[in-house]
Amino acid sequence: MHEIDLDKAHREQARWRILKVLDSGRPMAVSELVILQALNDATLSLTPNGLRRELKYLEDRRLVTLANLSSTVWAAALTRFGVDVVEYTVDCMPGIARPAKWY
Repeated sequence: MHEIDLDKAHREQARWRILKVLDSGRPMAVSELVILQALNDATLSLTPNGLRRELKYLEDRRLVTLANLSSTVWAAALTRFGVDVVEYTVDCMPGIARPAKWY
């Protein structure tokens, strides 16, 4: 029997939702406060530190760019590759819970 790692599943779902929020904000960067609110509204709550950890993960994967890192509020935007992942034009690497394409 397989044991489900709920923390891992939560992180991977949060990463997908973050990408979707950033896609909705394109072409503008989106404030981390807006991202947090969108995740909380979707009952996928993260702490501010948890959000920053996932944003850094997505930046390391070259899916997002981060701005205002020296200020109190960060902003994030999708890269070209991040857009391709959200639009299902490229394969999605492990670590992000992108649902199967339904159409």
